[in-house]
Amino acid sequence: MSEKDIHEDRYEGMTRREQTCCLTGHRIIPPGEEEKVRTRMRYILLKLIREKNVRYFGVGGAVGFDMMAAEYLINLRLHKEPQLKIISVIPYPAWRETEDWNGVLRHREDNILRASDKVVYVRQEYEKNVFLLRDRKLVEGSAYCVSYCNRPRTGTAYTVRYAMQQGVKVFNASSFDVKTLL
Repeated sequence: MSEKDIHEDRYEGMTRREQTCCLTGHRIIPPGEEEKVRTRMRYILLKLIREKNVRYFGVGGAVGFDMMAAEYLINLRLHKEPQLKIISVIPYPAWRETEDWNGVLRHREDNILRASDKVVYVRQEYEKNVFLLRDRKLVEGSAYCVSYCNRPRTGTAYTVRYAMQQGVKVFNASSFDVKTLL
């Protein structure tokens, strides 16, 4: 007999999509901005978890904002919100080998993948549009998107724009107005 989820009543009548949020952001957070971004991200995520009953989080596995958000959610799940589920959406199994990551970053990503409730590979091998497909997969099925987007011509901006076009409610951890992307 499995133990009953103590939070189960919170989700009654909600679709999986209504309980799902994707995360997307730049790989580089300017020096001096990291704590501001982290504080805004925490505030937004806690609000979604506690007021909108979001419990599924899709993360893209990149350095920077993705990693920051994933580590925060893992810690939050461990200490305060055990109902949270983390889904790592990865372009293809060997993608990290193409990244110029040092040992510390590889170790952090290994920890995130081990702590994820599910790891989804968009493709089994590299192909030209695999990162675009990963970004779309993150958005599809989500009701919310938490981003760190501070410029209009980036992969993050593309993902945020796509999310808004799909009717996903976007919250940005930067002062940049993402509505200008439409």
